Amino acid sequence: MASLDLYSKGASVWIPDPDAVWVSGLLLQDYSPVEKRLLLKLSDGREAQYLVGSPSDLPPLGNPDILEGENDLTALSFLHEPAVLHNLRVRFLDYSSIYTYCGIVLVAINPYDQLPIYGEEVIDAYSGQDTADLEPHIYSVAEEAYRTMSREENNQSIIISGESGSGKTVSAKFTMRYFAVVGGASQQTAVEERVLASNPIMESIGNAKTTRNDNSSRFGKYIEIGFGRKGDIIGANMRTYLLEKSRVVFQASAERNYHIFYQLCASRDSPEMRSLKLDAPERFRYTSRGREMQMPGTDDLLDLERTCNAFTVLGVQPEQQMELFRILSAVLHLGNVVIQASGRTSERSYIGVRHGFESPRTHFPNWASFPFSPWSAHGRSSRPPSQADDRPLAVFSQLLGVEGPQVAHWLCHRRLAVGGEMLVKPVSGRHAVEARDALAKHIYGQLFAWTVRRLNSALRAHREPARSFIGVLDIYGFETFDRNSFEQFCINYANEKLQQQFNKHVFHLEQEEYVREELCWSRIAFSDNQQCINLLEGQLGVFDLLDEECRMPKGSDESWVLKLYDQHLSSRRHPHFQKPRMSNSAFVIVHFAGTVQYECDGFLGKNRDTVFEELINILKASQSELVAELFQQQEDASSVGKRATREHKLTAGLQFRRSLRTLMEALDDTTPHYVRCIKPNDLKEAFTFDPRRTVQQLRACGVLETIRISAAGFPSRWTYEEFFSRYRLLLRGLRGGEHARASCREALPRLIPDPDQYCFGKTKVFFRAGQVAVLERLRGERLRVASVTIQSRVRGWLARIRHSRVRWAAVTIQRYCRGAAARRLALTLRYTEAALVIQKTRRMVAVRQMFLMIRRATVTIQAFARGTLARFRCRLLAAERAAVRLQAAVRAWLARRAYRRVRSAVLLVQCCARRRAARREMMKLKAEARSVEKFRELNRGMEVKLMQLQLRADQEAREAAALKETLHAERQAAGAELQALRATVQKLGSQKREEPPPCAVISDKEAEARRRAEDEAAQEILRLTQELQVLQREKDGFCKAREDLSTRLFEQEKAQEDFVHRAVTLESAALRTELDEERRKYQGLLREFTRLEQRYDNLREMSLLTERTAAHRRTDSTCSLSLEPPSPTLLSPQSPGPLSPVPPAFPEPEEVRRVSVTSPSGETRAAARGSEAPMDRLMETMDVATGVKMKGEDLAHAYDAVRVANRFLESQLREQRGQREEELQALRAQLGRAIAASCPAAQQQEVQALLEAREQECVRLRRELKELRDTVSLRRLVAQVVNPETSSCPPGTKSATVTGLLECRRRDEAKLLKNLVTDLRADGALPLPPGLPASVLFLCVRHADRSGDRTHARALCAAAVAAVKAALKKHSSDVDMTALWLKNACLLHDLLTQHSPKRTTAAALRSPDSDEVLPLASDLGDSIRALSDLRIQAYQQLLSITEKRLQHIIVPALLESETITALSGSAGKPGPSRKRAGSDPRAAGGDAPTMSAVLRELRELHAALSRQELPPALMEQAFNQLCYLIAASAFNSLLLRKDMCCWSRGMQIRYNVSLLEEWLRGRGLQAGGAAAALEHLIQAVQLLQAGKKTDWDARALVQTCTALSSQQVVKILTLYTPQSDLEERVSLNFIRTVQGLLKGRCQGQTPQLLMDVRRVFPVTFPYSPPPVLHAEQLDVPDSLKISFLRRS
Repeated sequence: MASLDLYSKGASVWIPDPDAVWVSGLLLQDYSPVEKRLLLKLSDGREAQYLVGSPSDLPPLGNPDILEGENDLTALSFLHEPAVLHNLRVRFLDYSSIYTYCGIVLVAINPYDQLPIYGEEVIDAYSGQDTADLEPHIYSVAEEAYRTMSREENNQSIIISGESGSGKTVSAKFTMRYFAVVGGASQQTAVEERVLASNPIMESIGNAKTTRNDNSSRFGKYIEIGFGRKGDIIGANMRTYLLEKSRVVFQASAERNYHIFYQLCASRDSPEMRSLKLDAPERFRYTSRGREMQMPGTDDLLDLERTCNAFTVLGVQPEQQMELFRILSAVLHLGNVVIQASGRTSERSYIGVRHGFESPRTHFPNWASFPFSPWSAHGRSSRPPSQADDRPLAVFSQLLGVEGPQVAHWLCHRRLAVGGEMLVKPVSGRHAVEARDALAKHIYGQLFAWTVRRLNSALRAHREPARSFIGVLDIYGFETFDRNSFEQFCINYANEKLQQQFNKHVFHLEQEEYVREELCWSRIAFSDNQQCINLLEGQLGVFDLLDEECRMPKGSDESWVLKLYDQHLSSRRHPHFQKPRMSNSAFVIVHFAGTVQYECDGFLGKNRDTVFEELINILKASQSELVAELFQQQEDASSVGKRATREHKLTAGLQFRRSLRTLMEALDDTTPHYVRCIKPNDLKEAFTFDPRRTVQQLRACGVLETIRISAAGFPSRWTYEEFFSRYRLLLRGLRGGEHARASCREALPRLIPDPDQYCFGKTKVFFRAGQVAVLERLRGERLRVASVTIQSRVRGWLARIRHSRVRWAAVTIQRYCRGAAARRLALTLRYTEAALVIQKTRRMVAVRQMFLMIRRATVTIQAFARGTLARFRCRLLAAERAAVRLQAAVRAWLARRAYRRVRSAVLLVQCCARRRAARREMMKLKAEARSVEKFRELNRGMEVKLMQLQLRADQEAREAAALKETLHAERQAAGAELQALRATVQKLGSQKREEPPPCAVISDKEAEARRRAEDEAAQEILRLTQELQVLQREKDGFCKAREDLSTRLFEQEKAQEDFVHRAVTLESAALRTELDEERRKYQGLLREFTRLEQRYDNLREMSLLTERTAAHRRTDSTCSLSLEPPSPTLLSPQSPGPLSPVPPAFPEPEEVRRVSVTSPSGETRAAARGSEAPMDRLMETMDVATGVKMKGEDLAHAYDAVRVANRFLESQLREQRGQREEELQALRAQLGRAIAASCPAAQQQEVQALLEAREQECVRLRRELKELRDTVSLRRLVAQVVNPETSSCPPGTKSATVTGLLECRRRDEAKLLKNLVTDLRADGALPLPPGLPASVLFLCVRHADRSGDRTHARALCAAAVAAVKAALKKHSSDVDMTALWLKNACLLHDLLTQHSPKRTTAAALRSPDSDEVLPLASDLGDSIRALSDLRIQAYQQLLSITEKRLQHIIVPALLESETITALSGSAGKPGPSRKRAGSDPRAAGGDAPTMSAVLRELRELHAALSRQELPPALMEQAFNQLCYLIAASAFNSLLLRKDMCCWSRGMQIRYNVSLLEEWLRGRGLQAGGAAAALEHLIQAVQLLQAGKKTDWDARALVQTCTALSSQQVVKILTLYTPQSDLEERVSLNFIRTVQGLLKGRCQGQTPQLLMDVRRVFPVTFPYSPPPVLHAEQLDVPDSLKISFLRRS
């Protein structure tokens, strides 16, 4: 009991409540033993009184706020039921955490929602980590079991229990998935696939809908997952317990039978199922008892398809599946067999005819209990038995292949042995119905057992026994219903046994802890349920009396209950056995979890599980192989005996006890881990917490028992350092942390007088329950006293400061007042003197004003007089000037009149001359206008208009030139005509002078005619002038329109070019992204292929080690390279030597090469040696050395693995190519639609025409290129024919002689590769110039190529690739050597690519005058592709080495290391005091990794890359990948560790990250994305350091954390834990505000919580043509021993 001093004012207590079970309240006054009540203020604000009779009746105390939301319930100061319930509710509702530790138990609350916490990134976050530091999770339990198994090499078990619907099956699935990923099943997908395939099968035949769960498991299962030497999964085995066979024949209301029956009925219309003669489930008795045919949200037809697929995965053939479905259908038809009673006393029965079968529910609302219903066994009928004709029985017999009359006979009769004779006796209708139902249950039980055996046989992937295993027990929890029967009795009995084992294990762990800490302790008393177990399984116990009653000839349930009453109530009253008050057919058992009343009706029948031997013999003689197999195997394992009644000897209860005993023995031999699943509500609503249902399950599952055992000892355990850090202010004197233990030993006797309340261990100090609260109270009092002292001193200091300030203010005010008075006197004197000055000045001003007025008057008179004289003179001058102007105007008017007359005459002559020209111009403009109008109507495009206008302008220019010539000719003709006319005029004039003058009348007519002609000419000229102006305006308009049209066409062309450029840019970006994705996939496939190849090598080495003969001879190291049997995947059908280990690089997936295991060459060699043994042929096919013997099964496994892997790679590449082509077509179509949508109708045809023209141009260029290639090929062939000895040189080269090469003879190839590659060590390789081996190899290959030996060149190049690959495998853990061979692989690849024919041809086309690079004549494309893959492999190996080194130091260095020591305050909250079973704490006193270790690894990698002079772009990609790994690992660990989410730790992490950023900037690596990869971690740290109170803080937080998802932000805020009393928790309102602001961000994000640590960025190798190599440039040291090479 806690100290009474803790019940003071303000303390938190818990009081019972009928609805919420427990409610919290605050004490409004101190508790006094005199007063018998407590005055409380409840959480809802109400005040209440709580009656207390004695101190023992005090309510439980609440825990301090610092312990709210703890990960481990045992870390609470007060361990009791309300504290456990409150902590679970806070974590479940406020923090959305469904997992909580309770000592060694993981409490899992079903959220009824999909949570993103089970991905592979979460598995990576828990794998290999200390689970005590991480958030509780089902993966943490799995990791504990796996780590303990690997470290201690003993078997483990995970016991998952809970009510139906609490999530047991899902937890078991996630546990197996964790083992599949961590244990290597991702490399052996067959085991994982089969284990996962067992789930739909077992759910179909073993799960059913109940009132509490739609997918309730009606059996228990124990799966043993076997692991090999390396911790990889090699097989599994499943055992089942207590299948609820009674559900086959009976279901309660609103429940269903097993899912498989409804799935078969749903597929009745499919062609393959018609032979089963199935109907709707309403038409079968066994599927309609619960009247619940459909479940919302489920598709029975789809579920059956999944079940069939799972059977196929397990190796069950379709024919055997149909046999299984026939048996299940036969069970349904057997239930429809009608058995009716006959005779006066109903002592006989027969197979009756079904009446009203079509719709039984329609005719009889209560048809299940109607006395004369077709299903009743007691209804009588007068029909004679000879007329029995039942169709369901016929279908049953047909489906099982048995004799129908025999089945009908032995259903209604029984064989008895009397006096050595066999008698056949008819049975009553009730017993016949029981026999029918028993037969149905027995058939289903045998089928279920056969399925489990078949599943186990499929899960045995290896013949070798498992080194150790981890068992996963998914078993039913404690059950109590309104009506409890035999099944609930067995289930609760199993839970009693498991609870006993659980209590002993918990006590054992407590005892181990105390022994390890060397405590002086007394035995802890805990509740043992051995008495209840003895009542159930002991002598004359419930099971014993039940089996005895079953052996009685006329035993009944009533007599059995009476025996129970007599044995356990009358003779000796048992404390765990009771009798109900209102019933004589029931009994009550007091279990550990509660009192349960069992109805005895049906106990004997279910326990007997009677099946007559005659019916079993009929099934043994079945024509169906599966049916016969089911019951033939029963001879050894079943319980059919030879007794007279032909019943089973072993009862169901005895069988269950035996299987349970076997299970308990298996669990006792393992280290158990416990998972307790809790169902928070019965409505299956997401994140809804029902406290009454939760407390009921907590009491039943043993969680509270763990609390009681922990509370009985020392539940609170702190290390000395943690205790010293927390309670330093309670210690006397100031000592350092190194004296923490001595300080604790001195202070605790003074702080806690009772020595029994604490105990000192070796490394920890232990406290009884409630003592931490006492220490917290003392600490709070000490802080309060210290606060009062500090406040008094501060207030005195403030008062003194205030007094000094007031005094200073008074003096200052006095000074200012005196100064003001003096200034006022001085101002008065100044005013007096100023008045005198003003008077004097005023008088002077008045006199001066008078003087100035007189002077102004005088000046004004003078001005007026002088002005009058000046104006007079001005008028005289104006008159004179006007006369002059008048004369000038008259003279000008006379001149202008003469000019106008002359001008009129000239105009008249000009108009006559221009009229003709104007008419011509008018006709020309009209024709032009008409052509323009037609041009406007027929114009279809901007570009066409411009061309027409240009053509029109050219035509007009030509016409103008022609008109000029015509005008010149006309002018000449007009001049000649004018001369002739002048001569005529002169002649006429002379004649006129000679003739007499005409009369006056004729002269008047001529004058009139002349006048009319002149008027008409003037009108015509005016009209022509107007028309000319109109035409001129139209011409100007046309010119302007042409200019506008040109401008618009130019703008549209520019816009079209911009649009096409943008579209091309977008498409290029999409293609680039797609290319990166394809490159990443290809590199992933390459990594997978490398791993498979390594597995093949390991298998080969293992075979060599196991089958090596004693006469094995050691081979010379010089021959190791040539004698090593190559991998089957290294040979290509096109070349004899080893080539690329994978298909050629993307984007040429159509050139995928097949492996040699399917090549014709291997088959031909095998066929030629057909007389040899199959094993030799297989070894020859796989290219295994004949001197080495291997097991056939191992070779077959290796063969299948490699073949499947290569086929998988081929199919993946083909699919990727097809997808790429489809996406390209879709992009082109989308681009076309976008162009069509953006361009108007008038421009669409123009754009289409432009595209077609460009496509035609591309086609033409391709055709010309093809013709050019053909021409080059033809010239090369001609050159080879003409000059065979120089055929190796490519055409077009100016000189076939190349100097500066190295010659390597064939016999020296192996020696060259051995000295230069294979035996090259780090001490001799690192001083070499970068790329020296690649340069030497290239010069040798080029010499072989230039000498004309192409085969030698290809073989040497392929051997070099294989040697480099072998060197990479040899130095798989050396960074420097891996970087060296990466450099050589890149350099050799670039050299071969530079001298390839395609590359040199392209270079020659770009620079025809360049003759330095001569192409290789040999086709080394395969080697180039192999080198490309080898570069990727070396790059991945280099990163893998660094990642392995960084993996275990990232989290300690970035998160745990305290670089800033001043931040580790003394008021921090201590970490978890209990380590999990599988946790691996670091050794005390050991050096923890810091950022210097991380930077050292990065520095080593950077030095290795820089030493080899690798391109900076490649280095940036490498460090981008590593920085992402560092950030992802640290970020994931931060999201899973509550102790890291605080302000001080955020400051530490930010400083550590800044060190990494500074290191990257110092080496110029931040530009490649390395700094951006740290953004998630940086923003998470900023989130820890930001304010978290106001709405402004929420908005700033959302704006800052742009890279984090909403789930990640909320998770960090939820985990934020104050580490000192000065901080506050993040309120729920603030978290809700942040969630509201982040709603828009959630739409485009994945629900993934953690970062994917396995993400791999695709690598791109920059190509830079190396300089031309010559042997004279190479500095080859003598240490390489390659002096046998000759220079040429």
